[in-house]
Amino acid sequence: QVQLVESGGGLVQPGGSLRLSCAASGSIFSINAMGWYRQAPGKQRELVATITSGGSTNYADSVKGRFTISRDNARNTVYLQMNSLKPGDTAVYYCQMQIVTFSRRRYDYWGQGTQVTVSS
Repeated sequence: QVQLVESGGGLVQPGGSLRLSCAASGSIFSINAMGWYRQAPGKQRELVATITSGGSTNYADSVKGRFTISRDNARNTVYLQMNSLKPGDTAVYYCQMQIVTFSRRRYDYWGQGTQVTVSS
């Protein structure tokens, strides 16, 4: 079994910053891509940022220059540093990892979601 546990969400004023973390635990041989997604009320879940095992990153146009994704492979953890937050960034943020288990099978796992609210 594999679990992803997120932390770091909350309420922040426009222009503020937050750092999200997502740590994986369990039967993990290796982790390929990691990513962050978000879902605002009444909208579909959308990609925010991804990072490959080699460190290559990809961002949604709406967050480029403001958000930074990073990973700590030793801790099986992915981070999302969010700066210059806007009300439009308000959403539930989910982490996602493509995990290879000790049986060498590959699965996609999701975190439980953490609320980010940007409001004055």
